[in-house]
Amino acid sequence: MNPEVHILVIDDEPQIRRALRTILAAHHFRVSLASSGEEGLALAASLQPDLIILDLGLPDLDGIEVCRRLREWSQVPIIVLSVRDSERDKVIALDRGADDYLTKPFGIEELLARIRVALRHAAQSPREGTKVVRSGDVVIDLVNHRVTRRGEEVRLTSTEYRLLAYLARHAGKVLSHRTILANVWDPADADRLEYLRVYIRQLRKKLEEDPENPKIIVNEPGIGYRLYAE
Repeated sequence: MNPEVHILVIDDEPQIRRALRTILAAHHFRVSLASSGEEGLALAASLQPDLIILDLGLPDLDGIEVCRRLREWSQVPIIVLSVRDSERDKVIALDRGADDYLTKPFGIEELLARIRVALRHAAQSPREGTKVVRSGDVVIDLVNHRVTRRGEEVRLTSTEYRLLAYLARHAGKVLSHRTILANVWDPADADRLEYLRVYIRQLRKKLEEDPENPKIIVNEPGIGYRLYAE
């Protein structure tokens, strides 16, 4: 890992803060710690970290509110780390701007993998100039609205392309069903989950080696989808 990558941990449990500092420092991250929501917001503003690990159960502000306030001025990747494991909590956190969600207790390797994905997504964000997203044999050209698989053009309907392009622009990030529906279709369609399932199935048939075992557009059960990119 790049020793210049700076991670801010916002968690009120001293043992979790100590453990994360030890783990992350051992993998050559620079680490800052905050024990409350207000302290975390202040440090995020002053230190401008590359990634934030955020607990939801903070003593002063709910982590969802911290996430919402961060998103008012920053696009820093946020990984929520919480004992709350209900689908509703995960969906709310993601809809408020979190990039990913891990439930405590967590595996170290899984956390490190999620960090790598979030940092890669941030580095490849279209805001930074990314015009082409690659996922295995699939290449998504966001400028020319062209999709190829193994060099051959994939013919998509306009709705299929809009859905794929939205997933590609947020590659690596977990997107809730409601978020996808509201942005690809219309906010009034945010509960029409059957729309989304039909089009995801169609995209997988055209893009995946094995549509029943997808590697590009992956389910996050009960929550939404994530597009994996290189």
